Amino acid sequence: MRRTSRITVAGAATASLALALAACGGTSTSSSSSSESAEDKGLAIAYDVGGKGDQSFNDAAYAGLQRAEKEYGYKTADVEPTDGETDADKEQRLASLAKQGYNPVIGVGYAYAAAVKGAAEKYPDTTFGIVDDATVEMDNVTDLVFSEEQASYLAGVAAAETTKTDVVGFIGGVDIPLIHKFRAGFEQGVKDTDPDVKVISQFLTQTAEEGGFSSPDKGRAAAEGQIEKKADVVYTAAGLSGQGAIEAAAANKVWAIGVDSDQYAQEALAKYKDSILTSAMKDVAKSVYKLAQSVEDKSPRTGVLRGDLASGEVGLSNSNPVFADNDELQDVIETARGKIINGEIEVESS
Repeated sequence: MRRTSRITVAGAATASLALALAACGGTSTSSSSSSESAEDKGLAIAYDVGGKGDQSFNDAAYAGLQRAEKEYGYKTADVEPTDGETDADKEQRLASLAKQGYNPVIGVGYAYAAAVKGAAEKYPDTTFGIVDDATVEMDNVTDLVFSEEQASYLAGVAAAETTKTDVVGFIGGVDIPLIHKFRAGFEQGVKDTDPDVKVISQFLTQTAEEGGFSSPDKGRAAAEGQIEKKADVVYTAAGLSGQGAIEAAAANKVWAIGVDSDQYAQEALAKYKDSILTSAMKDVAKSVYKLAQSVEDKSPRTGVLRGDLASGEVGLSNSNPVFADNDELQDVIETARGKIINGEIEVESS
């Protein structure tokens, strides 16, 4: 049962939530309990660009929400972004969820930094979380961040060991520091493994508003361009845009490396899975769930919580048997992994 002192009790919860959020993004709610009282409300998430169904970052956050909902039997909410929304729109979305009694409330993506700060100031008794940003330092905010460069390094090792053309590609969704971490780790992993392998790197857009994380057509075109330049392994860190790159890899019979989630296991990508060598994962689902768990245990976690290779919250997926059963490749990857964890290899993040 939820502790009522940690949440704001509001009447007509479901109806008022729908009205409050209508102007700033659609919402879906679900419950394993018939009660509509505020004390039965738990985790709420607000999606980043691309929304639910991106087969990547946002879907991983939703998996964490589903786990919490199943375990605690409370009401949850997940809210979609809207085109052209402002920080004020995001803040209103988070504040509306907190007002209705959802706790914790998590903004999925660095773009929620200002919104989380504003909403957390208004609702100090609610625990807020933000994924992929470590700049919000408040007593009721948890920054859920990852060492993406470490998983990307291992992806670079896998690419360098797998390529037959000695050309591999990296596609970043948006030219921002977060995606620079993916690129830096991947390029370093390739070069440390085989300096003769060429890496073609590019970003789809300069800003998220231009669709770098939400345009499969952009990802497809970029991957096709790299494949024309002989790349036979393409790693894409671009949210929903990565689906287009995976499609292009499959059509051209080269390897794709997925990102964030185990994309080999994604139902929407099933027809392309034989072309997905591995995925550089970060366990957003686990981090989202752990924050919900801490609130449920009445000991909400705050501050920066970082997932890395040592904690097991970043790494490579082994779903594709072609990858998992390659003992020589696995040995090389495991050696690199051990050296990163013990500090022998320091992975660059920019």
